[in-house]
Amino acid sequence: MVSHDAPQSDETSQGIVETPVGAITVTSDGRSIVRVAWREALPANTAVADAVTGAAHDPLVTEALQQLRAYFDGTLHQFDLPLDLGEMSDVARAVLTTLEATVASGITVTYGELAARSGTGIPARAIGSIMGMNPLPVVIPCHRVVASDGLGGYSGGAPGKGLETKRWLLEHEEALPLSLF
Repeated sequence: MVSHDAPQSDETSQGIVETPVGAITVTSDGRSIVRVAWREALPANTAVADAVTGAAHDPLVTEALQQLRAYFDGTLHQFDLPLDLGEMSDVARAVLTTLEATVASGITVTYGELAARSGTGIPARAIGSIMGMNPLPVVIPCHRVVASDGLGGYSGGAPGKGLETKRWLLEHEEALPLSLF
């Protein structure tokens, strides 16, 4: 569920989870998850399981890490976390909220279809920019937005691994036939 007006606290906590597509950091302001981001490659033999820092080990971060692990294990298909998109335009918020509410795991939507669903009147080419500014990738599934003639772009994942990460996530959700790309 995406929050619209919750002000962010100055105090945040973070947690890191290792996934098949790289280490992901989750940030909470104590009320909502405010950021999900890929970390730079970690040194070999670095343990990241349950690495939670700040705000006395925020239970919200712990829950988000558990849900991310379940997603990557294939046992969770829909996240159930309080989310805050932070400051962004009403159009961007409408598009991301529409994506989160209407595109389930295992389904893809084209940039044009998402533009139409959002009711914002923006052109399909603007959707890619909004996907690139998504502060909550994977949880708000911008990887499920594809071009009408292929994968489209993806800015998530480890540096230089965006499309590889998008392809992996879609294959993991069985939304992309392995032989297609």
